[in-house]
Amino acid sequence: MTHERRRVYSGPESLKPNEWSLLGDWTAKAESVVSNEPKGRIQISFHARDVNLVMGPLDRGPSVPFRVSIDGQPPLGASGSDVDGDGSGVLVQQKMYQLVRQPGLIVDRVFAIEFLDRAAEGFVFTFG
Repeated sequence: MTHERRRVYSGPESLKPNEWSLLGDWTAKAESVVSNEPKGRIQISFHARDVNLVMGPLDRGPSVPFRVSIDGQPPLGASGSDVDGDGSGVLVQQKMYQLVRQPGLIVDRVFAIEFLDRAAEGFVFTFG
């Protein structure tokens, strides 16, 4: 990834286990990525009960709506505490957001988050 330069990412056809990718117009910084346009996506292949992401609006003030999916579908009963069952959430401050909390059997999945406005900043995924 090129740091501190704006770039449009297209992402791979599929993700290997624990691999992640950006889709859309992003700036990769030393410790974060920033969406430059609406519809910027991050996707990651994971095997865990919980998916959390430390993130928030780049600037104080305006919130940034987002939508998450698991294997291309809304999380429904697997939504985390910061997401509705349909996958909707809003970035209001820089913090760790719980995005997925899966019940039952844990299998390999692909998680995606799409930011519906620009200026979302993501730092690090954590899993539980």
